[in-house]
Amino acid sequence: MAGTNGKQKTARSMVLSLGVIVLAGLVMWAFIPHDDKEPDLPRVDYRVELLTARRAAPYPVAAPEGLPEGWKATSVRYRGADSDTWHLGFHLPDGAYVQVQQSTGKPAAFIDEAAQGATATEATEEIDGRTWTRYEGGRYDALVLKDTDGTKGATTVVAGTGSFGELTKMATALEMS
Repeated sequence: MAGTNGKQKTARSMVLSLGVIVLAGLVMWAFIPHDDKEPDLPRVDYRVELLTARRAAPYPVAAPEGLPEGWKATSVRYRGADSDTWHLGFHLPDGAYVQVQQSTGKPAAFIDEAAQGATATEATEEIDGRTWTRYEGGRYDALVLKDTDGTKGATTVVAGTGSFGELTKMATALEMS
């Protein structure tokens, strides 16, 4: 019976060690933050970039006027060297995202990139005297205003995860100057 006592001590030591490890894991878990909500995206002030783009771009640059209070501008950029591309993105209160993009680049490639793979439909919307084409599918849905005399060679895309109602609200709010 000399061997039984040694086996009992080994099993007891393993159980105690396992208990210490579980206790240490629980203590570490308790001190790690567990915030599962979406991070609060900072609001960006796009006025300076908008003025810069309006001076530099060869087309009337679009920016919204009078959007609902909860719509928060979260991204803005103008790239003159990249086909005079203008981007302005908004985070909506329901978590959706809506962006405005304009470019003088090749329309097909620009629309595919801005609309994240959405394809043209037969549906159009008349907004402020301009005909916008609906694009659906892909990652985003979109409203696209192709090159017209008023846009001086630029294509305008309003796209995002928002509903077509929200995309239309953005397109309606756009002031092009």
